[in-house]
Amino acid sequence: MTSDASPRPLARAPRGFQDRRADALVAEREILGAVSRVYESYGFERLETGAFEYADALGTFLPDADRPNAGVFALQDGDEQWMALRYDLTAPLARFAAENWESLPKPFRRYAFGPVWRDEKPGPGRYREFLQCDADTVGSERPEADAEIIAMAVEGYAAAGLPRNAYALKINNRKLLNGVLTAAGVADPAQKLAVLRAVDKLDRLGTAGVTALLGAGRKDESGAFTKGAQLKSAAIDAVVAFVGAGAGTRTATLDRLANVIGGSAEGEEGLNDLARIGEALERLGIGEDQALFDPSVVRGLEYYTGAVFEAELTAQTLDERGETVRFGSIGGGGRYDDLVARFTGERTPATGFSFGVSRLAAALAASGAATARAARGPVVVIALEAERMGDYFALASELRAAGIAAEVYLGASGMRAQMKYADRRLSPAAIIMGGDEIAAGTVTIKDLDLGRALAAGIEGNKAWREDRPGQVTAPRADWVSAVRNIVEAAR
Repeated sequence: MTSDASPRPLARAPRGFQDRRADALVAEREILGAVSRVYESYGFERLETGAFEYADALGTFLPDADRPNAGVFALQDGDEQWMALRYDLTAPLARFAAENWESLPKPFRRYAFGPVWRDEKPGPGRYREFLQCDADTVGSERPEADAEIIAMAVEGYAAAGLPRNAYALKINNRKLLNGVLTAAGVADPAQKLAVLRAVDKLDRLGTAGVTALLGAGRKDESGAFTKGAQLKSAAIDAVVAFVGAGAGTRTATLDRLANVIGGSAEGEEGLNDLARIGEALERLGIGEDQALFDPSVVRGLEYYTGAVFEAELTAQTLDERGETVRFGSIGGGGRYDDLVARFTGERTPATGFSFGVSRLAAALAASGAATARAARGPVVVIALEAERMGDYFALASELRAAGIAAEVYLGASGMRAQMKYADRRLSPAAIIMGGDEIAAGTVTIKDLDLGRALAAGIEGNKAWREDRPGQVTAPRADWVSAVRNIVEAAR
């Protein structure tokens, strides 16, 4: 006997990456289907782009990322060009629109879904690989285009099964904060970006933490120090007053914002945009309780130029240690009028919203807001005699030809283990055809769901064997229709 002296690798998944079985995939697929149907009802066209983009095409827009391979998974291809896995679905859309603009209908309305990748610290419901489902309108500068995107988001969450009181969809406009900063004498783009990143941490750090980041900086619990935006005290006060100007209704919030934006032209433009979004939302039937104005929402991505939106899960859940878990943002978006212009040099208005499908599915499962439906297995044809394998495959083929998923058991176990296998697969039925059935021209069908329900009321193995709960015998001529009835009842 020989031994392999080389060390064995440890079987482990990388942090932030998941192995997902059928149940989780079914939940995500149902969310994608529900949201996609909403997008299509508004006339949006589906588009797919590749997983990789050239790093310079993606740009350096991720929060706290200052070089092409920071925050993304990047590599060099054969001709030494840097490529990176896409970190969202918006940057690839901007590249596609610039590349194909002349042949596209304008405005171009597209939706897309697929995995995206970010090289960042994982957390509860926060993964390095996750699914997004986006809708974007490219080529319209109307605030009503923003309102339509918001309305679709509200309808999408409802279609996915998220209760209305489980999340808050908040809307702001970056022009407002730019106006506040301009009025306060802040003109340096790097300083403005530092302000955006500080305000974006409001829900996690609170007013005191953001105030520190607007000034000299902040030391966290670990002792690590983050340099602040270095604003003067008057500018800090103006920003803090701005982010705290939210009120109960959209109209009341607009009134309060008008008093703090400092009368700047850009701030007034942002205020007008929000007012038009509010009017359109009202006509679209989106109430005050479904989408509200909140000046504290800025979104972390640098490329937003106007309206920004964020959906945050408000329901809190407990982990296995009984500690509170906050999933936070489950989607967001906004207006990015300069993203296509990076390629063309011409300003092209655009706006969109992205559902964080993986995080939404994880949050729904953890909170119990939606009950995940278990993935059903196929009908299992029991294989009792090796010489009859051809007959078993013929049965499975008949079922598949009728549109019923089926498989022949290909292990080496006996009857009991095969039934246990079908039960673990959550199969709706098991098919038995031995010598007696062949001689009689029949097929034995075990309705596994019914059998489990009936067996619960039977005391003792002897009674179970005698009653054979959930088992029927059907003529060979119409056994498929009997199986179909069982399968349809199990859905």
